[in-house]
Amino acid sequence: MPGSTPASSKARVYTDVNTQKNREYWDYDAHVPNWSNQDNYQLVRKLGRGKYSEVFEAINVTNNEKVVVKILKPVKKKKIKREIKILENLRGGTNIIRLVDTVKDPVSRTPALVFECINNTDFKELYQKLTDYDIRYYMYELLKALDYCHSMGIMHRDVKPHNVMIDHQMRKLRLIDWGLAEFYHPAQEYNVRVASRYFKGPELLVDYQMYDYSLDMWSLGCMLASMIFLKEPFFHGQDNYDQVTAPITIHIPHKQQLHIARTTSLSSIIILLDLSAAFDTVNHQIFISTLRNLGVSGSALSLLTSYLTDRTYRVTWRGSSSEPCPLKTGVPQGSVLGPLLFSLYSHTVTQSHSHTFT
Repeated sequence: MPGSTPASSKARVYTDVNTQKNREYWDYDAHVPNWSNQDNYQLVRKLGRGKYSEVFEAINVTNNEKVVVKILKPVKKKKIKREIKILENLRGGTNIIRLVDTVKDPVSRTPALVFECINNTDFKELYQKLTDYDIRYYMYELLKALDYCHSMGIMHRDVKPHNVMIDHQMRKLRLIDWGLAEFYHPAQEYNVRVASRYFKGPELLVDYQMYDYSLDMWSLGCMLASMIFLKEPFFHGQDNYDQVTAPITIHIPHKQQLHIARTTSLSSIIILLDLSAAFDTVNHQIFISTLRNLGVSGSALSLLTSYLTDRTYRVTWRGSSSEPCPLKTGVPQGSVLGPLLFSLYSHTVTQSHSHTFT
């Protein structure tokens, strides 16, 4: 509602990591990077470019080691300091791209970051030949990277195939591009203009600023869906307002109402909450039957089914909890399969029942 204060929200895990650390750990604005001699690196070829940087393959002339150099475009110094501080804090972390060095041109003062080099296979080619086991393996490796950065109090905020380097021959995965990453502080409001559209969580699409690490888990779920169903991107909205409805796949002839409500995002929120509440009541056997009807079988079906079986929950009150009870409906909170199963089930429902939301 106009003028209302958003409900306070805190992460369910790793909530107080930065609260318990010294200010020096997360205060990147006060960080002073150590700049090395750029002459130690010789550029070989251009690998690509992004909104904030250009990336080159290079050679460290002191030891003949192949590296990757990310030359940063002119941006606020605070943003550069943030990326460097985060990379330094995460250095040595599981499946996190390793920052080798930081250099700066002595004349132009242009900064550059030097990373380990990964023999990456383009995801559009790689996904076509991944086996069920490969998908499980690489998703597990990516989960390791995310769990590590989250345990260090850091949200990546731009998880997508372009930022996950995979050396398929060596079965090595690295999570890269920490330019949008940020330190998590409970109940803090953050910029919603992060992540790429097709991988944005619902929080970003409805301008909810008090998000947390779970933002990365939604993005990972979108990647998993792309791998399994060979559809990239899995959710393909034309703009942010269209992207809100993409995971729901409900026919809404009056999308203009979403645009009318753009200042409050009220319509979007109502749709998401209403459907997700119903989604939590759907029996697991219905999910499994839906997957079979869509042609999912073998190891892929086993993988998806494994998230729904042998789950339990407890009722807690004032420090006491009940005996564990079987969980037979919905998708467990935090599951990376949330976006995928939500979309599949909603789609089959709307094929059978033509509802209109106005």
